[in-house]
Amino acid sequence: MMTLVLLLGLSLLAAVQSATVKNCHPGCHCEVESFGLFDSFSLTRVDCSGLGPGASMPIPIPLDTAHLDLSANAMGPLTDAMLTGPGYTTLVSLDLSSNHITKISPSALSKLRYLDSLDLSHNQLASLPSNCFSGLPLAEVDLSHNSFQEFDMDVFATKVNGEPVSVDLSHNQLSSVTTTLRGKISHIQTLNLSGNRLSSVPRLAGLPLRYLNLDSNLITEIKEGAFAQLKDLVYLSISGLSELQQINSNSFKGLQSLQVLDLSNNPKLLSISPAVFSGLDSLQELNLTGSGVTALPTNMLTHLPSVKSITLGRSIHCWRTKKQGQFHRQMGQVQHDDVLNCNVEGVVL
Repeated sequence: MMTLVLLLGLSLLAAVQSATVKNCHPGCHCEVESFGLFDSFSLTRVDCSGLGPGASMPIPIPLDTAHLDLSANAMGPLTDAMLTGPGYTTLVSLDLSSNHITKISPSALSKLRYLDSLDLSHNQLASLPSNCFSGLPLAEVDLSHNSFQEFDMDVFATKVNGEPVSVDLSHNQLSSVTTTLRGKISHIQTLNLSGNRLSSVPRLAGLPLRYLNLDSNLITEIKEGAFAQLKDLVYLSISGLSELQQINSNSFKGLQSLQVLDLSNNPKLLSISPAVFSGLDSLQELNLTGSGVTALPTNMLTHLPSVKSITLGRSIHCWRTKKQGQFHRQMGQVQHDDVLNCNVEGVVL
């Protein structure tokens, strides 16, 4: 049986083959990857990174290009003409990081109708035009290390009959917002906004996010309902906020699917109330390492029924265990209670 499994594994590895493309643009590296036992499927990866500010856009690429790296080319403002032509319409992933991009034309990405992953990190973007991602099947967007002070989820909205979808977030009518947006936004699941200048948590209600990173921003307070309606979110990172001092009760309410919450390296966060974690019924990992929080409330587990691991301080690790109770006369069995057990005494208040 093991021999059969090994043979199958080797055959699958042999099914993926790579070959260099001969007609690749000077300075670029193009590679075709073939899949399937009979090379029935192939895609081309093109690396045109670091060509320098003299590179003329758009750079010619093979017709079947799926992955394109245009990073570190000092592109400047992204115009409509830079990402057009043969090969661009089939792109699945595009890397535009480290390009000194200060602004993006509203239609600069409009031809990339199969684009799933977009990297715009390490640029100089302070804003994006509304609907600039309209019609794109984006699942992953990296906007880290830019200059955003605010972020508007309208960039993900889709135009209907040629007109952009307008969403009113006033009066906290979040249920109607979710209904309005359903089917009218991209399928964005991963959003990285770390390393920007956000002073508050952006309103992202209704987006089907599973991963959200807000690390290293200028957020001082997380308000009640800040993450409302992000019911699909599984991983949330709010780490390295040098000015974060307050997390209010019910700040994470609505994150019913959240499994990992990273609150590490927030030195001005000195205390945290159990009510902050209200609604986090699925949370399994809580990271408070490097924060000012050095002790936990005794009733922590009542708010976090699924938590398995909590870390805090510099090297304090707490985990969920069952404490053996007394013999129950009527039932004739031993009762157990869940408790937090830490590797340092006196952590739980």
